[in-house]
Formats: sequence, structure tokens, C-alpha cells
Amino acid sequence: MTKVALWRTLYTPGHDAARLFQAESGWRLEGTAVYLRDREPSCVRYALELGPDWSTRSGSIEGFIGARAVSSRIQRDAQGWTLNGVRQSRVEDLVDLDFGFTPATNHPQLRRMALRRGQSERITVAWMDADSEKLEPLPQVYRRVSEHAYDYESPQGPYRATLQIAPSGFVSLYPELWEMELNAV
Repeated sequence: MTKVALWRTLYTPGHDAARLFQAESGWRLEGTAVYLRDREPSCVRYALELGPDWSTRSGSIEGFIGARAVSSRIQRDAQGWTLNGVRQSRVEDLVDLDFGFTPATNHPQLRRMALRRGQSERITVAWMDADSEKLEPLPQVYRRVSEHAYDYESPQGPYRATLQIAPSGFVSLYPELWEMELNAV
């Protein structure tokens, strides 16, 4: 089963397209975000390799922000995370990788937590933007308020909103940040 989505960026001109499909030993999430960042055209291809339990095994980023090339390889093993071969000590016990330039990476977190209506969970993810040189811990709180909505908080941001969820499981509205234009199952 393959799921695809297309989002429009609300905070700057841009779009993001992603697809999620079952792989041999779990799931693969891949996409491309094209947007303006600090008035510079940016094009970033990304991918996550996920286990059958939706935890992140690895990730990658490839593309450009303005004239600068960006390329990152992220791996998670029994000792924690590496970014381009460098051990990332601040995120060693975390299981989710969250890219700050796409709403697509919320999907695996939601699937892994499998919250029922009224349940909430506080998690910390390994967070990274397209041109980051390290993985950062990012605390997040999700509370499922209905079949298709979660109250979300990122206290470090700070950011609070109710995320709307499409039938595919992708976020369809991330207030002030992204809005889904196309959701196909």
C-alpha cells in the first residue's frame, strides 16, 4: 500500500510532496520539499527508513539551499544516532527522526504512538533542519482529540496547535505552517 500527499507551505512560498510505502523490513517515507528559505530557493529530497514498529532506522537529506549544497546521512544503531558518521550524544536514546522542513515526518510518530481518543503522550524526537550540522532533542506532546485531530505542542518552540489528520494518516493541516493540497491513498 502506497500513500502520497502534497502540501502547500503557509509561512513561505513552497510545496512538499511525499510518499509512504511498505518496504521489505518496515516502511519507507520519501519526499521533496521546494520552498524559499531566507529568500533563497531551496530544494530538499528526504527519506526515512522505518522499522515495522514505525521507529526510525535511518534518514537522508540531499539538495540545496540557495547556492549551498546540503547532504546528510543519519543512522540509528544500538548506541544511538550518527550524522554523517559523527555520533550525536544529545539524542542517543530517541527513536523518532523529525525533519523541520516537512510535515511528512509526523506520520511515523503518530503511527508508532497509536494513541486512542483522549490519550496523550510526551515524546522527544531527534530533530533536524535541512542545513543542520547536528541532531537536536525536540520535546513534543500529542493528545488525540478525535479520529482526525491531535492537539500538538512543542514547548521548546514554543508552538501549539490542533493538527488535522487526513484518512491516509498524514497531517492535512498544520496551522500556520502547512496545508495539504492533495491526499491520495
